[in-house]
Amino acid sequence: MTRLTVSYLAARGDGVALRDGGVPVFVPESAPGDTVLLNEAGRVAVIEPGPNRATPACPHFGACGGCTLQHIAEPLYRRWLSDRILTALEQHGVTVGHVEPTHLSPPGARRRASLRAVKKGGTVGIGFNAERSHTLVDIRACPVLHPRLYQVADAVRSFLPPRMRESQAVGVQMTQTDSGVDLLLTNLSADKLPEIEALTTFAEAQDLARLSIEGPLGVDIIAERRTPVLHFDGVPVWLPPASFTQATPDGEAALIAATILAAGPQGPIADLFAGLGTFSLPLSRIAPVEAIDAAKPALDALERAARAHHRPVTAAHRDLFRRPLQPSELKRYATVVVDPPRAGAEAQSAALASSTVERVVMVSCNPNSFARDARLLADGGFRLERLWPVGQFLWSTHVELVAQFSR
Repeated sequence: MTRLTVSYLAARGDGVALRDGGVPVFVPESAPGDTVLLNEAGRVAVIEPGPNRATPACPHFGACGGCTLQHIAEPLYRRWLSDRILTALEQHGVTVGHVEPTHLSPPGARRRASLRAVKKGGTVGIGFNAERSHTLVDIRACPVLHPRLYQVADAVRSFLPPRMRESQAVGVQMTQTDSGVDLLLTNLSADKLPEIEALTTFAEAQDLARLSIEGPLGVDIIAERRTPVLHFDGVPVWLPPASFTQATPDGEAALIAATILAAGPQGPIADLFAGLGTFSLPLSRIAPVEAIDAAKPALDALERAARAHHRPVTAAHRDLFRRPLQPSELKRYATVVVDPPRAGAEAQSAALASSTVERVVMVSCNPNSFARDARLLADGGFRLERLWPVGQFLWSTHVELVAQFSR
């Protein structure tokens, strides 16, 4: 048996202990400072917790793959999230002027969740997959979900058994909107009148704002009892089915506040990958905004809301992956805000680097694609002046950020 001490956390959150010669040994569910034993078969067990451990908040910890870092003490967890970004930047040779403290969303704040329901042995389990597995963990508690979402998930568990085949899987996507829960079920039949009536009765019993079914031909709204809306800077925006929203209101507020600070008072502003207007509407208080996105239903909802509330926001439907804004088009903006999906915005960043734009604000949910794009901006003369890490997926490896680039 070999006695080792865990030295640091790897990129996926596993603890790493070093053997003689600096050979790394990965130790799941361990924290720096833990003492572990390595047997001759290479199996590792934690035998003595160190100072960086915390008591997991969820009874499903170790099985559910959703919140794998509950055992890490909060100060270390905050630093580790920030270091994920800084390490990616360092690998691309990009330096940052100032890094703000990591903002963490609290437990019970998650307003959207995509769960999976599976029928086995006549009963339905609903929850998340086990870590690095397709095995479903039937959750009976979830400290990160908004309590109302967990109530709806529990009701779905009871509703589905007579409506599912053995081994059938159904997707359960829930969003806590400002007018109630928006529930979208996938791979569930709703072709016959009794099925539709049962779903309508369920929506009524659970006081859902909207219940929709997604099938091969798209999304069908079964019951819309109240219009699902989210408010951005006080402006109510209708939520199209299956629309993207930030995971927590708290994390969203942190991202918005940082974006407004990073954008400064200059205008006009381009908001690229604008979606429903998470940033467009707050930014419209300080300057005219042009919101651009390929998701037309979301963009239409933003445009209607802005017009109804007299906000200086115009919308343009455009696929920025295939047709990024070119330098000749970018010259009319003082600031460009970019909030791409996980793949980042490589082509758009290259165009920004060649443009005359003086300030870019990048919002990202992927440190690696962000660092790649930051390198492109740096090559075009931009300085990464300020960085705001935001951890709204509490206890996970996921981190988001706002970055201010100037030249």
